[in-house]
Amino acid sequence: MPYQRLKKRLDLGEIIILDGATGTELERRGAPMDPKAWCGPATMQHHGLLTEIHADYIRAGAQVITANTFATSRVMLKAAGIGDRSVEISRRAVEAALKAREATPGGAEVVVAGSLSHMVPVAAGNSATDPTSIPSDDELAAAFGELAATLKAAGCDMIILEMMYNPSRTPLALCAALETGLPVWFGMSARRRPSGQVMSFDHLGAYALDQIAGLIPATGIDVAGVMHTGAEIMGEALAAVRRRFVGPLMAYPDSGYFEMPNWRFVDVISPERLERFFGAWLQAGARAIGGCCGLTPDHIGAAVRARAAFQGTRR
Repeated sequence: MPYQRLKKRLDLGEIIILDGATGTELERRGAPMDPKAWCGPATMQHHGLLTEIHADYIRAGAQVITANTFATSRVMLKAAGIGDRSVEISRRAVEAALKAREATPGGAEVVVAGSLSHMVPVAAGNSATDPTSIPSDDELAAAFGELAATLKAAGCDMIILEMMYNPSRTPLALCAALETGLPVWFGMSARRRPSGQVMSFDHLGAYALDQIAGLIPATGIDVAGVMHTGAEIMGEALAAVRRRFVGPLMAYPDSGYFEMPNWRFVDVISPERLERFFGAWLQAGARAIGGCCGLTPDHIGAAVRARAAFQGTRR
């Protein structure tokens, strides 16, 4: 199995390359985003394009590609009036990743991850959760459980918990992922407040990074780190994870900003500058690097170069 081989590499201290964005890359290449459910529904109308994006990341050097399921839980698709298609859309997203792995030279060793976020409806033109649209814990737990089970049944090798930042919703997503029995990676998210303080990404509550990192269980998580977070504050956020987690660290930044339902590709970090950040994170102990919203196959190429340079300094 691809994941067992990847886990052995991690255990040996090797550096793993993750992919880049899927949702924002669909948008960048012309796929429209749903005004209520963001990138999830695009899988159905642009399945070929999604497969092509996954293949491009494999060609760029990604060893892990992530299915476009960040926003395909029933609670997200319900907002768009298609909640009853959650299983169908999530399965199709995984199919695109599996197809890319099968059809791309060098893809046999690639691990397919299912993305499980705790995203809930977001107010139009905003990046913050709509407080009037947050479902009950029971509804959230059922939706996350359904998505996690679908990811496993569709053929994912592992689950990445993406953008964990809310202390109430994170345990629900974590429980759903662990119950599948699949390997699980944990990614939290941070933002800088106007005061300059780096906190959890949550815009409705002021949660310390240590509070979210403290939700990482002592067992059951193979890799933990920071994603959907600007490169400039990644180091401080990774330090918070390291205080709570002894395993391999993951650095998975974004660039630009979100205004539902669109990603604003503003001041996107260049691959060359990101390569320097990757080098610093590797020096700080990161062992899985890649990128998310706003970042492209060129940025994953930068991760590959940073790994090569880091390994050269260790010989």
